[in-house]
Amino acid sequence: MKKKGVGIAIALYPCGMSGGGDASQAIVKVKADGSVDLIIGSCDIGQGCKTVLAQMAAEELGVSYDKVSVVNTDTDATPICFGTFASRVTFVAGNATVMAAQEARSILFEVAADDLEAAPEDLVAADGKISVKGVPDRAIDFAAVAGKANFAMRKLVVGRGHYMRDGVAPDPETGEVDPFPTLAWGAVLAEVEVDTETGEVQVLKLVCSYDMGKAINPMLTEGQIEGGAVMGLGAALMENMYPFYPGRGWQPESLHDYVIPTAVDVPELQAAIYECPSTNGPYGAKGIGEMTANPPSPAIVNAIHDAVGVWITELPITPEAVLRALDAKAA
Repeated sequence: MKKKGVGIAIALYPCGMSGGGDASQAIVKVKADGSVDLIIGSCDIGQGCKTVLAQMAAEELGVSYDKVSVVNTDTDATPICFGTFASRVTFVAGNATVMAAQEARSILFEVAADDLEAAPEDLVAADGKISVKGVPDRAIDFAAVAGKANFAMRKLVVGRGHYMRDGVAPDPETGEVDPFPTLAWGAVLAEVEVDTETGEVQVLKLVCSYDMGKAINPMLTEGQIEGGAVMGLGAALMENMYPFYPGRGWQPESLHDYVIPTAVDVPELQAAIYECPSTNGPYGAKGIGEMTANPPSPAIVNAIHDAVGVWITELPITPEAVLRALDAKAA
């Protein structure tokens, strides 16, 4: 007999290392033709940090995204980044990128101020131009200002950014502490079908909703949510290192040895983006990298309990584990 059930799990996830000391730096260089180099140490491991950080630099400078080139090929030549981990890059390196772009923009505003007959603080950068606030017709092309700065004014248009949250310590009397730069939240609903004769569990649907503060790139965000959902599915039903981990005596040599979900295993997926801006993230962004893989597994466990009334307390949820739990319940 096949029985269906629905389960929900919620999660929270911090961004970066707790307590402070988690640094990233950025350099923004505006060249004479108006193109921009964003020089960072952050490594893109698939989630798209090169894209979102370039978007941030472009937004601050008022130029199109395609004007920004990201340089992060050599950590010996790039500024400091503590690494691509802990869902930190958009938040930490993003703050550094915004700072660097703002400093570069201030140099261009100083150059443009005389030609526009306005104070630098009265200027704005948007749509490839630098103009006077409230008077869009009084404008100069961004590239023209960059050329003048680099050649006529002999200025090096370079901005620097460094973000690191100040360290925090617990209150010695109460133990109260604020260890994280920001917290992101998420919830997953899972619908499953359990075969009580074979113990097989099929996930029919996953609805995944996450608060990421601000989705800098909504399409990449949806991809991250969907990818995390499939990773959580694999952890719940397939991936098994026990009893080998953490020993080194057994290492998978192929995907025949280490089973992960394929396209045919992926259920119906829905990704819902919720935006509750962070008070200190770039444009309100939070980090949601790793969190997307965490709540799918407990949601599936809860759905199995809803379907057949047994609790599975170890992952992966194998057919054998389900049948043993059903036998124990019957006994």
